[in-house]
Amino acid sequence: MPFTRYFGVFNPTDLAIIQKVFNQLCEERRLAQKDRDEREALAAEVVRVFQYGITAEGDLWQSVSRRRKAKDVITP
Repeated sequence: MPFTRYFGVFNPTDLAIIQKVFNQLCEERRLAQKDRDEREALAAEVVRVFQYGITAEGDLWQSVSRRRKAKDVITP
């Protein structure tokens, strides 16, 4: 069950973690600024996972990164 604390309002520390993980994943996936739709989808996924309660930077990165790898394996 998601933690209600994270729905709607993020403190500066939360935003810094989300931004850092997002930037790492963009670099890992080589998403350029022009890849707007993909970057927006990634940002939404990072926020969604954070809201679910995975708030430690390393765990957040690993969770979102792992989801991508799982999708790559499933999708031909």
